[in-house]
Amino acid sequence: MEQLSGLDASFLYLETGNMPMHIGSLAIYDQSTAPGGAVTFKEILNFFEKRLHRARVFRQRLATVPMSLDHPYWIDDPDFDLEFHVRHIALPKPGDWRQLCIQTARLHARPLDTTRPLWEAYVIEGLDNVEGIPAGSFALVSKFHHAAIDGVSGAEIGAAIHDPSPQDMAEPPTAPWQPDRSPTSMELLARTAVTTAKKPFEFASLLARTAPTALRFGRGLLNKELELTSNVPRTRFNGNVSPHRVFDGRSFSLDEIRAVKGAVDGATVNDVIVSVCGGALRKYLEAKGELPEQSLVAMAPVSARPDAMRKAAGNMVSTMSLPVRSDLADPLQRLKAVHHESVRAKKVTQTLGASIGVELAHFLPSTTTGLMATAYSRYGLANYVPPIFNTVITNVPGPNFPLYSMGSRMVANFGLGPIAHGVGLFQPVIGYNGQITVSAISCRQMMPDPGVYCDFLSETFEDLKVATGVTTTARPKAKAKASRKKAATTKRPVAHKTANKTN
Repeated sequence: MEQLSGLDASFLYLETGNMPMHIGSLAIYDQSTAPGGAVTFKEILNFFEKRLHRARVFRQRLATVPMSLDHPYWIDDPDFDLEFHVRHIALPKPGDWRQLCIQTARLHARPLDTTRPLWEAYVIEGLDNVEGIPAGSFALVSKFHHAAIDGVSGAEIGAAIHDPSPQDMAEPPTAPWQPDRSPTSMELLARTAVTTAKKPFEFASLLARTAPTALRFGRGLLNKELELTSNVPRTRFNGNVSPHRVFDGRSFSLDEIRAVKGAVDGATVNDVIVSVCGGALRKYLEAKGELPEQSLVAMAPVSARPDAMRKAAGNMVSTMSLPVRSDLADPLQRLKAVHHESVRAKKVTQTLGASIGVELAHFLPSTTTGLMATAYSRYGLANYVPPIFNTVITNVPGPNFPLYSMGSRMVANFGLGPIAHGVGLFQPVIGYNGQITVSAISCRQMMPDPGVYCDFLSETFEDLKVATGVTTTARPKAKAKASRKKAATTKRPVAHKTANKTN
């Protein structure tokens, strides 16, 4: 039995009906590479069953402390049922990209059952009309609660169900799996008494360790060696989110991105992606007549996970405040400015230390954090509190070679993530096999037309290639059809007008 860290538990406390806190992916597989050229759902279940031992999160559920007096614990679920977690559905005809996006958004909008292990996987058949995807392919939409994993540990969980070849390379477990006995309330309260007694001493130790960092950070601000992001504009993404989600995404050539970054000395792949997101946000808000003069600001998660703990579950992340320079129309100037902002933001993060936020989260009050989150939602405080960020852009690198699951070759991989009150646009960036995918997950009231926004992602990247003299080597896959005219005429809807809207 292992207790959740303060940061892991915070994702449970912050969850509300409108704000489920899970992450995941939409992966698409070509089953022609599987033995016999196809896989059955029974074979998929057997495949998962043979790999459950590769990641503890598959069979761990929560044991909550009475009255939420302390953070919950993970226990191996004695009632684990694989068929509850792996499910099988199909798209109706014609089975195109737009339908897949709608179905993905609907699945992603549903909270996970917190009385069971916190994950689900949906096998989706019927992808018969998706551009760039081989006929007969199927999709896998996965959901894992953010309390259990972050982007890095999530990549390790992905590795648990993938192989570098179509052959099943799953090794048997070293010992039979034994579930835990569910702890009694008295046992959990006894543990709480011990941890509560330790916390004042742990907090004093943390203050002693971080005092030099705080002094160094304050000195950097006074000497203007460090700069903090300020003047974050309020946009349509900075209010309360509804329970409805939209999803779309685009794929870009990694070689082209690397060629583009070569035009700016010191620029990174991430700088290019952030500048593309900044340009797309500029075009999208400009088409709505809502473009602010100041640059939009992204929250960029930064891994605080040491190499020795890369396979550990849970969250070990800090955050970086990064202007996306949506205030600049010129794509090359925007890339240069984003690179400058990235260097500045990294300097602030390095001065503070990536792990300080993880350590401070350990002292979040378990009894009041959830109540505060509920009150924040109920009274619509996101509409009044000055915004800190406008969007989240998170980059999860992946292998630059093909992966196989269930014998089927993965041909595309798009990220999924949570949106929150006050930050209603999540943009995960996933690298895989020579491609970079950028997804957009948002509230349906804030972004009723995600296909339009994602077309602006593609258009902005083309603008950047032209500005840097890069020639096209590959065409993005799985484009949704949308017009700029629709973007220009679609104003921010009210709740009663969006009930039947889809992406």
